[in-house]
Amino acid sequence: MALTGRAALLAALGSIPVGILEPGWTGILAVNGPLALACACDYALAAPVRRLLLNRSGVTSARLGESADVTLTIGNPSRRVLRGHLRDAWPPSSWQPGTEIESSRHRLTVPPGERRRVTTRLRPTRRGDREADRVTIRSYGPLGLFSRQGSHRVPWTVRVLPPFTSRKHLPSKLARLRELDGRTSVLTRGEGTEFDSLREYVPGDDTRSIDWRATARQSAVAVRTWRPERDRRILLVLDTGRTSAGRVGDAPRLDASMDAALLLAALAARAGDRVDLLAYDRRVRALVQGRSAGDLLPSMVDAMAALEPELIETDARGLVATATRTASRRSLVVLLTTLDAAPVEQGLLPVLPQLTRRHTVLVASVADPQIAAMANARGDAEAVYEAAAAAQAQSERRRTAEQLRRHGVTVVDAAPEDLASALADAYLSLKAAGRL
Repeated sequence: MALTGRAALLAALGSIPVGILEPGWTGILAVNGPLALACACDYALAAPVRRLLLNRSGVTSARLGESADVTLTIGNPSRRVLRGHLRDAWPPSSWQPGTEIESSRHRLTVPPGERRRVTTRLRPTRRGDREADRVTIRSYGPLGLFSRQGSHRVPWTVRVLPPFTSRKHLPSKLARLRELDGRTSVLTRGEGTEFDSLREYVPGDDTRSIDWRATARQSAVAVRTWRPERDRRILLVLDTGRTSAGRVGDAPRLDASMDAALLLAALAARAGDRVDLLAYDRRVRALVQGRSAGDLLPSMVDAMAALEPELIETDARGLVATATRTASRRSLVVLLTTLDAAPVEQGLLPVLPQLTRRHTVLVASVADPQIAAMANARGDAEAVYEAAAAAQAQSERRRTAEQLRRHGVTVVDAAPEDLASALADAYLSLKAAGRL
């Protein structure tokens, strides 16, 4: 029970002595007779808070950057009107900065025996699970002199999923895939390594594709057509160690890697390939395996939602061993990790042959565009020193990539906004060359 600002003002204007009602009570009550009677009546007419019935409904998941509406239903089983203020508390990352008060606080009036709904609009700023905290309600009497206050636990969880911003590249990549598959009208034949059908020779066809036996059986020259391999295995490996925590722009490297993995998974599923996901640092953080094409993306997005970079060094030996067990058949292993010299030279390179002996390996890494900008700066002495440091960093990165290529690894190194598209292009090139 608490004395409102209105009652405190009346007490101050009338020079009314006040005192504590009872040990542990937060309210104070004027001992002046008329005001005391008014306050007592106001308190008695305020609806009790702890008897209120509360439950939630609404969305349980939303993509990062989108809004999520959660509805709170308040039932008033008492015989008094509930006039109050409500605060629906959630973690700070559930709102954009500066919008929490506007989004989480509501005025409400609930007549006896009725229910009312209020909607809290969340707009999370981080991935992962956002769990509701307490709902605090302050109930006022009709005069506004006294209020009752209490809190309720009304559990609810909203899972914030990766935004998948690279989805915009999917139509163009699918068009390229259809071209490779020979399903669109193009000037050159569809590339690939699996025999598809025979057709009549036209000028410009590769003479190595002529089927001489079929030609001998008919009057026209026949050529073989090909299509890209289907039902190939792809294992996406996310390195969630300390290097994935480095921020490039406004987000950690891990977020850009996840976005690239989602685009590649969507493209490969449309191509008829089977895709699995492994997230690892010193232990398995997420594993998506054996999903159908229709269930693949939802399962991956759900598994990625709670992933966070771990501030520990990745165990490269354990990562390779786990990837080898997960990819039991020959596969394309896509490792999304760093190209920093120390982790690659000391961790990955010594154990890389275990992967390359059996699988086709592609390493994709997030480059920092700020390094490129620093390398081109020449404004003053400080900028020249920064340019020299950036050039050295770029040189080391190129040297590390070249070491990987000497082991037969395909390397993709691109800025966050370009990584997904570049990785998809590398996949299509491998598919066109028959290297999957």
